[in-house]
Amino acid sequence: MSLIAAILWVFATTGVAMLPVERHYVPGRILLCLAPFLLVWLGIELGWGAVAFGLFAVVSMYRRPIRYYWAKFRAPRETLIEDTQE
Repeated sequence: MSLIAAILWVFATTGVAMLPVERHYVPGRILLCLAPFLLVWLGIELGWGAVAFGLFAVVSMYRRPIRYYWAKFRAPRETLIEDTQE
């Protein structure tokens, strides 16, 4: 069952990628947030090999959003520190 869900996730992600840029932010984020749960489910049912392939697929399809969120979370917190000192 998890394999069918993973295949449907790939088709949904491909369909979202075909949308115009301004219309794929919300569904793309939803699918990106669903990916870890899907990978855990794949791991429980099919083992670590399926997780490795699934992780490769997620990182391949969402490499730019992952880079963006990584940079956003690692951004310096100087603005927060300056605001609290005033």
